[in-house]
Amino acid sequence: MAVTSSSSTTCDGLFIISLLLIVSSLFGTSSAQLNATFYSGTCPNVSAIVRSTIQQALQSDPRIGASLIRLHFHDCFVNGCDGSLLLDDSGSIQSEKNAVPNANSTRGFNVVDDIKTALENACPGIVSCSDILALASESSVSLAGGPTWTVLLGRRDGLTANLSGANSGLPSPFEGITNITAKFTAVGLNTTDVVVLSGAHTFGRAACATFRNRLFNFNGTGSPDPTLNSTLLSSLQQLCPQNGSGSVTTNLDLSTPDAFDNNYFTNLQSNNGLLQSDQELLSDTGSPTIPIVTSFASNQTQFFEAFAQSMIKMGNISPLTGSSGEIRQDCKVVNGQSATQAIELRSGSAEKEVSLAEM
Repeated sequence: MAVTSSSSTTCDGLFIISLLLIVSSLFGTSSAQLNATFYSGTCPNVSAIVRSTIQQALQSDPRIGASLIRLHFHDCFVNGCDGSLLLDDSGSIQSEKNAVPNANSTRGFNVVDDIKTALENACPGIVSCSDILALASESSVSLAGGPTWTVLLGRRDGLTANLSGANSGLPSPFEGITNITAKFTAVGLNTTDVVVLSGAHTFGRAACATFRNRLFNFNGTGSPDPTLNSTLLSSLQQLCPQNGSGSVTTNLDLSTPDAFDNNYFTNLQSNNGLLQSDQELLSDTGSPTIPIVTSFASNQTQFFEAFAQSMIKMGNISPLTGSSGEIRQDCKVVNGQSATQAIELRSGSAEKEVSLAEM
């Protein structure tokens, strides 16, 4: 009996080890360590605190949800989902906030700070800033009428930033599908993810600087982008004259600007995509993105399901877990550094002239 029991236990143990190895190979060791119940014993109200803070922010800033999900996107594409985007300049850190795709463009950092303060009051030293971005993205989408999903947690915060990586690795509104897809592929995402995550432009705003290239002299032709709806073109030319301010903003989604739905894709079908990178998903002849856009335009449920999957996938890009990194006390600075020092360095740095996509 003892021998039989020992043999059975050994077989069960080998099976479990094999199963763990399979899971690890499929998802990667660090990603597999993320889980939905990470804070259940240490900060059980974390999701409710994040959601409540965003609800309060939405009362005065209806586009803050789109801004927060963009922070998560721009964070994960550089150094992985480690909160590096949130770091200010310091003696040893060149902030990603100063990268061309982020300067005078990324916003919502104050709300991230508000969330962090609320969480530090409730459960000090427990919740990472990188997990705050992941949770804030889900809350922002669901509060705007979009899908909900189970956010995997357990990320830790990075100790440095990557300014050059932000300048080279983040997709640009002026790029074609081939270049954008390559940047997605570099972080483990695919063509479907390109279309799905572009669908986040169903809410939020964009600045004139991000689409004025389409209005007057597209690609040096001396004429507007022929794929831009003529009625939309006329209104945008009035809003964004050639020598006007590049910081004036307009809605990314003409029909339901603050709601998360599939109208982004139906807008593309009528050539009402605001950014070049948006419209090319449908207008680039022969692109594998076209049937995906068409499918999502006719089936919002399918888009919502795919969006949830892609957000979980993006949130698994190279997270720091275990003993790597730290849990920042202040999302703007690494532990042990004075926030005042970082603010002084940031205020003393030269401001960037270029303002890119604002959501």
